[in-house]
Amino acid sequence: MLYVIPYPTIDPVLIAIGPFAIRWYALAYIVGILFGWWYAKRLVSNARLWGKDGSPITPVDLDDFVLWATVGIIVGGRIGYVLFYDPGAFLAAPLTIFEVWHGGMSFHGGFLGTTIAMALFCWKRGIPFLSLIDVIGPSVTVGLCLGRLANFINGELWGRPADVPWAMVFPNADGQPRHPSQLYEAALEGIVLFLVLRILTHKQLRLRQPGYVAAVFAMGYGLARIISEFFREPDIQIGYFSGGLTMGMLLSVPMVLAGLGLLIYVRRRDRV
Repeated sequence: MLYVIPYPTIDPVLIAIGPFAIRWYALAYIVGILFGWWYAKRLVSNARLWGKDGSPITPVDLDDFVLWATVGIIVGGRIGYVLFYDPGAFLAAPLTIFEVWHGGMSFHGGFLGTTIAMALFCWKRGIPFLSLIDVIGPSVTVGLCLGRLANFINGELWGRPADVPWAMVFPNADGQPRHPSQLYEAALEGIVLFLVLRILTHKQLRLRQPGYVAAVFAMGYGLARIISEFFREPDIQIGYFSGGLTMGMLLSVPMVLAGLGLLIYVRRRDRV
């Protein structure tokens, strides 16, 4: 216990007025969506990033898409959590599915929900699907960072037992010093991935190659999540699969493969 640092206990409720409460977890989603909206509009408005033909997406398109994205994130994230992580508990008490303020969201479910929303929106508007993904991918990274910080504040999704100097004892765990894996994920999925994609969009001008940024986002998130899972305690109701794999790893492998496949397609297409 000599090397354990105190867990900085923070009230999960930011503001409470009577029965009305604003939680850090909900605020992370709100700020993440608003930032993503703003950043995506900055990307499509920067003519230098797109070349002589300009962006095929307008700021007005993104104004209209933000509602579609919000629905995709929340509905997909919640359904994904129910199906992937705890179907039994929700079958026993179905109404708890709607209690999203208590947490219980799946990134992979939110990713699928948002992808479906993007596909439908592009079909309706006649917008190139790959270009929209290229714009949305970098825009969600700050939201991913904030979401993991909210997990840390809630004292949930903690890491595996550890003897590193920065190990922490989480109040809702079992008293063992553990990796603050939420912070690892915030750094990898949020900060590092944002910087990588920023280089691609602003330095290498990869938005001119539809699908390139989206491919790197999918691979980057998948790899970041797989790495983080080595330090994160798996959900107690699921545990480990064969070979020490976790549900987060299994769900991330298809993202890496899909991103790699898309990258190969983009590179071959642009050689023609």
